[in-house]
Amino acid sequence: MKFSERLHEKLLPIWRKNHDHPFVQEIGNGTLDKEKFRFYMIQDYLYLIEYAKLFAIGAAKAKDVETMGKFAAMLDSTLNEEMSLHRQYGEKFGITPKEFEEAAPSPTTLAYTHYMLHVGQNGTLADLVAALLPCAWSYWEIGKELSQIPGASEHEFYGEWIKMYSSEEFGQVAQWCIDLLDELTEEKPEEELAHLEEIFLNTTRFEYMFWEMSYNQAMWPTDE
Repeated sequence: MKFSERLHEKLLPIWRKNHDHPFVQEIGNGTLDKEKFRFYMIQDYLYLIEYAKLFAIGAAKAKDVETMGKFAAMLDSTLNEEMSLHRQYGEKFGITPKEFEEAAPSPTTLAYTHYMLHVGQNGTLADLVAALLPCAWSYWEIGKELSQIPGASEHEFYGEWIKMYSSEEFGQVAQWCIDLLDELTEEKPEEELAHLEEIFLNTTRFEYMFWEMSYNQAMWPTDE
């Protein structure tokens, strides 16, 4: 069994909780409150700035030019394609470029991104891929699931989001990360695999927390 298959099988209950979260389901059926999506877009924009840094670290840790180039391409794609979707949505939801740039990260955004960057900077390349993979993999799976809902991909507000994450291009990025993790974990001892599994589990949990944060528009409780 490939390591990615082991992860998917073992963590499927948590995986399904992410997919079944009301925020995700309401995107699919078009009923999500637009203020919740607006909040999410701003926080996800801040998240992607930090997430993109993982690709830069990955390029630095890579052992061959091909892998370095792939990480560099993913960095460019995140900054100039994925984040452009957020800026386009900003126009629909009245989020100005200044609001994006001056927004404060929520506690969940801070915790999630700092955890991934800590793992990426201090661990191995396999550690880094295990940390970033739940985001790419789950978004691809969610995008594909929601695209099967009649009319979801044509929704006035959420259709473009579904199209991006269900796209073949995004799927290729996610699949490359999956394949890289499988390659990096071939013939690794169980102790190392268990360590990587814990990293993957933690960022899978953070994915759920990010949906929950967005649904509740949760910032610092001390500021309420």
